[in-house]
Amino acid sequence: MGDEKAEFSQGTNCIGAIDGTHIRVKVSKEDVSRYKRRKNYPTMNVLAACIFDLKFTYVLPGWEDSASDSRILDNALSREDNLNAPQGKFYLVDAGYMLRSTFLTPYRSTRYHLKEYSRHSPKNPKELFNLRHSSLHNAIERAFGVLKNRFPILALMSRYDAETVSEIVLACCILHNFLVDFDPDEEIIAQVDRDLMNNESDHGLANGAIARGEDGRGGGGGDLKRLYCRTNVE
Repeated sequence: MGDEKAEFSQGTNCIGAIDGTHIRVKVSKEDVSRYKRRKNYPTMNVLAACIFDLKFTYVLPGWEDSASDSRILDNALSREDNLNAPQGKFYLVDAGYMLRSTFLTPYRSTRYHLKEYSRHSPKNPKELFNLRHSSLHNAIERAFGVLKNRFPILALMSRYDAETVSEIVLACCILHNFLVDFDPDEEIIAQVDRDLMNNESDHGLANGAIARGEDGRGGGGGDLKRLYCRTNVE
């Protein structure tokens, strides 16, 4: 499967994976309804892209929990500090996004998650495609999991407002990228992989050790310099 994954990503000009995560946030009573949809508490929706070594290449914090994935992605593409998808290249996204020339979704109404294939191998070309897609798209889930395990502060964001949360998220992502190169923690990665396979909590995070996204503002970029940019509510 490792060789097949490499062929799928390299041979098809796949440049990474995109998804969102949620981080708790402190908001006014007037804004609670916008930031409280998926959880029983207000959260910020953070969009991110990563490459397959788990380093983030784009981070856009600041969106309220009620914002749809497609709306946030559209904003990421239209911003001055935009998410860049070079011509002929594409990102892997899940079924919550629309299929586009630069964003490849899995087949709908077809088995997708890795756990679904752990006991029963693919039975047709669509299932084989989804298995390979899921195996690679899993990189963004793993990146979120490692990030939240590395930085427990991300689980304590309910005391901070959206602007502060956005700045902290961006700072943690920059540090995460540095640590991936210079101080990788294989134990954390292994735990995240186990949690993801067992479908334990969001992005493979164990309940007190990891953070969840919450509210959003601002944006990031395609390298470390652009990754840390000023945040602003759109």
